[in-house]
Amino acid sequence: MTARLILSRGREKSLLRRHPWVFSGAISRIEGNAISGETVDVCDHKGQWLARAAYSPQSQIRARVWTWQADENIDIEFFVRRIKKAGQWREWLARTDDLDSYRLIAGESDGLPGITIDKFAGYLVVQLLSAGAEYQRPALITALQQCYPECSVYDRSDVSVRKKEGLPLTQGFISGQQPPELLPITEHGMKLLVNIKEGHKTGYYLDQRDSRFALRRYSKDARVLNCFSYTGGFAVSALLGGCKEVISVDTSEAALDVARQNVELNNLPGDKAQYIRDDVFKLLRTYRDTGEKFDVIVMDPPKFVENKNQLTGACRGYKDINMLAMQLLNPGGILLTFSCSGLMTVELFQKIIADAALDAGKTVQLVDQLRQAADHPVISTYPEGLYLKGFVCYVE
Repeated sequence: MTARLILSRGREKSLLRRHPWVFSGAISRIEGNAISGETVDVCDHKGQWLARAAYSPQSQIRARVWTWQADENIDIEFFVRRIKKAGQWREWLARTDDLDSYRLIAGESDGLPGITIDKFAGYLVVQLLSAGAEYQRPALITALQQCYPECSVYDRSDVSVRKKEGLPLTQGFISGQQPPELLPITEHGMKLLVNIKEGHKTGYYLDQRDSRFALRRYSKDARVLNCFSYTGGFAVSALLGGCKEVISVDTSEAALDVARQNVELNNLPGDKAQYIRDDVFKLLRTYRDTGEKFDVIVMDPPKFVENKNQLTGACRGYKDINMLAMQLLNPGGILLTFSCSGLMTVELFQKIIADAALDAGKTVQLVDQLRQAADHPVISTYPEGLYLKGFVCYVE
């Protein structure tokens, strides 16, 4: 018999609005026995059925909703239906934008909480972030193989958030062929090399695809500084946009080496590209003190905030790097600045930019707003799905 989570009086409101999370403080009691990851029924305080969810006893998010339909079972066919539905939008997008790589499953926004799946050419890279996702691993993998029999499958469930769910970190080959050390993919006319086994996230930042493309319109004859460059996707796009020079800065020599290869792969002029291994905060201050100037700066830092306790410190960090970037820009320069921290709202990020402008003594106009690419959708009942925020700033 399926175990039931009984909510406290009045705590069903978010579920009635179809938000897919049940927090520990909302639960009055558990009827029956449920192990970590197992499917449970969620009911209001009167016992009225609300949803079917994955149980996670070690997480503050105690349950994540699989379905709002009482007659829907969580089995292989369930995952086949969800994957096919998600695939329809992504496959249309791939044809329209001439892509061979995209996010196939974006967790809660695709009705598969805790599950991220990225498609890189002929490889599916799976990241299981919750107890429920891990529990359903066999059914999910079987469904993937049914829907995409031509693709190899690789596991990148090696992210620290799994520890909050009481799960070990896992990584490795699942089926098909082992991925090469560097896999070439295509994006908006660019060829880019992806390291599935060891790269950031699932191998690459697919979510920044549209922002990389947007950079081209600002790059003509510009001197561009690409901060936190990783493997140089923004640098390649700037060169395709006709920049005069692009300097990529990252702390990883391995990432910068791939950035060099990406420039070569696209037959772009290597003499216009420089690569600096350094701490961005330190280098920005050095550039400021030595009078370096740029026409365009890309500021795409890693996540600064993992929880609410870190938010204040993160705000200081974002303000600091944006202030320094503004000071390095020529009058009329362009700053593309981003935050991938889910706890950082668009409104708060805009305020940070405004504060940075005041401290830098600059007038800043926000001329465009950027976000995660269209294969990273945000379902309307789950606003937390919007994690990547960006602004194009005209700096005087």
